[in-house]
Amino acid sequence: MTDYEHHSWEISPQRSLFDLKLRDTWEYRDLLWLLVRRDFVSFYKQTILGPLWFFIQPLFTTLIFTFIFGMAGIGTDGLPRPLFYMAGVTAWNYFADCITKTSTVFKDNANIFGKVYFPRLIMPLSIVISNLVRFGVQFLLFLAMMGYYAAQGADIRPNGTILLFPVLLLLMAALGLGAGMIISAMTTKYRDLAFLVTFGVQLLMYASAVIMPLSETPDQYKWLIQANPMTTIIETFRYGFTGQGTFTWGAFGYASGFTVITLLAGIVIFNKVEKNFVDTV
Repeated sequence: MTDYEHHSWEISPQRSLFDLKLRDTWEYRDLLWLLVRRDFVSFYKQTILGPLWFFIQPLFTTLIFTFIFGMAGIGTDGLPRPLFYMAGVTAWNYFADCITKTSTVFKDNANIFGKVYFPRLIMPLSIVISNLVRFGVQFLLFLAMMGYYAAQGADIRPNGTILLFPVLLLLMAALGLGAGMIISAMTTKYRDLAFLVTFGVQLLMYASAVIMPLSETPDQYKWLIQANPMTTIIETFRYGFTGQGTFTWGAFGYASGFTVITLLAGIVIFNKVEKNFVDTV
């Protein structure tokens, strides 16, 4: 057997459009964990409060929502207002961080991509995984607040839907990852999208059951709010842990299907664009 027959990698000029390169990504898993550590350390290394921002940001957001929307008299499905908003903010922040940071992957890493080969999918995956640390801290804060209000006699009744929590977490990550990769691929040609993402994500929050529960949404707009898969994810998250909110298997199936399609489309588009994005970035 000749020497060239002993190989681990095969470099070929043509690849199928639906080749997701998952095997290549798995082979570079050590690089993935290094990038996760880099993202976490670099973001807080030069901040005074460091990881305390994990607590400060959701607490301030919850307090502001409680004050502003409390005065507006918007219902919260019978939950204490801080707990209602903390549940929505915790779930929304993870999704928003994933889509916002993933949407600039090509632009932020153009120098690295142009010099070294590795599966480009590693970069957005590292962002989604590193954001799990922040979500974990905020989730513990939510649980502590839930325990406090339960001790105060609030009507909090966790139920079997809580078992869907790992699935909900995967859906949030997959939806943010897929949508972020689609936007990142588009920003290689249309730079203006990078400026619109943050603003657009903030607007989308108001159509995602973070501020107003689905039960309080006017009937003429309910279909529009339900079309956003994050509405079902947040409502299910809130319903599972507190017993208050709206949950149906039909809506959950729609959100899951929408997320899977978005993720697959994001990977396909991302892999297609990464072949020649250096020429346009």
